[in-house]
Amino acid sequence: MSNTKKSSKKHSRTAASFAAPLRKMALGRHFTWGASTSAYQIEGATGPEYGRGPSIWEKYFEDRPHLDHGAVACGHYERMREDVQMMKRMGLTAYRFSIAWPRVMPDGHGRVNEQGLAFYDSLIDELLANGIEPYVTLYHWDLPLALSGENGGWTNRHTCQYFADYAALCVKRYGDRVKNWATFNELEVIVAGYIGDGLAPGLSNPALRVQVGHNLLVAHGLALRAMRAINSEIKIGIVLNLVPVEPANDSKEAALAARSLWERGYAWYLDGLFKARYPDVVLAEAQASGVVFEPGDMALISQSIDMLGVNWYLRLVVDEKGAVVPVPGATVTQMGWEINASALSRMLIGMGKEYKGLLPPIYITENGAAIDDVVGEDGHVHDPVRTTYIYDHLCALEKARRKGLDIRGYFAWSLMDNLEWSLGFAKTFGIVHVDRSTLKRTVKDSGRWYAHMIARDRGLKAPKF
Repeated sequence: MSNTKKSSKKHSRTAASFAAPLRKMALGRHFTWGASTSAYQIEGATGPEYGRGPSIWEKYFEDRPHLDHGAVACGHYERMREDVQMMKRMGLTAYRFSIAWPRVMPDGHGRVNEQGLAFYDSLIDELLANGIEPYVTLYHWDLPLALSGENGGWTNRHTCQYFADYAALCVKRYGDRVKNWATFNELEVIVAGYIGDGLAPGLSNPALRVQVGHNLLVAHGLALRAMRAINSEIKIGIVLNLVPVEPANDSKEAALAARSLWERGYAWYLDGLFKARYPDVVLAEAQASGVVFEPGDMALISQSIDMLGVNWYLRLVVDEKGAVVPVPGATVTQMGWEINASALSRMLIGMGKEYKGLLPPIYITENGAAIDDVVGEDGHVHDPVRTTYIYDHLCALEKARRKGLDIRGYFAWSLMDNLEWSLGFAKTFGIVHVDRSTLKRTVKDSGRWYAHMIARDRGLKAPKF
């Protein structure tokens, strides 16, 4: 009896320590509650014994041996079933993950790796057996290395057709079980790897910006067509990272500068997908860069999609000259990003007006904060800033829904602390802590709170950890 009382008291105390309220949220009866990851950031198992071909990230880290890399990452390849059981305990109704193109097609086209295909078979079956809906992203930045180099990666339109063939392979294999698909994750960040050095392939050539971005949209269109030809029942979309740009003051000049930066960096993709044209600022850049759009490209790009994934982390504030300026007194994450949940609802409401009648259902496919945290002496990870961050952004979604936005789900980024690409393992976004020495998983307070929120929303008993 004594031990029971101690256990009960401890559970009560930790439950009461949550930094954010637990309440029924007005997000709809069938709202999807999930978490997201990506293959290279968590899987590991990159060696030749797994049949996987190298990606552009192996080359990137080979050239920068001082950086962390993904050879082990979170060891998810070996710990997949354990991780799915953890998701089940948390009450997730969906899990968004990416398929590693080089794991299933080592050269990017042609031969396939049955061992890699079988891994995703097992993951999908394990998720479904535990009541978790798989949401698959086909490309989360890990281009097969064989398609880079002489082929030019995403600078070459041949890669667009190779991607469509890969997408068709995946739908043939998994389309009987996977209902929800996204072609790409964050086009703007893929482009960043060509115009800068901080992401693979790290080409540092700004002149490639429009060509790569346009080819990605063409590849999306080709894949969409190929996937629907195989299975017309699946739902297909794309995931964009969207960063609203707001003026630092009330001047006309600052407003125009903010609009120009938004159109150049973000509305570019939205306009192509939903208006079948690019903003004038992008067209001017294309002309200056010598980029030629082929006949039929915009019709291909603007095919209807079933869902739009929005990854959201921050806003930008600019002055009259278009320079990004700091926000006085702002709370920022490890990434230096301002925390401002109200900017999310403003952006979504603005999109609803800009693309009225054109937007498909929206899923927040990534949202989270990199925060310093450690496992305490009590065995817990107390991360009140992250907990409050998630709660405030869910409140922002409630506000957007009240304004008529069709928001169907929320996926926390990330399920677990992982490799934050070239920034290594120090930037911790997870709602689950991963010990770098043992790879032991510990659900943080934010993850425990999220699990309680899901249970509250679904009318289920609160989980225990």
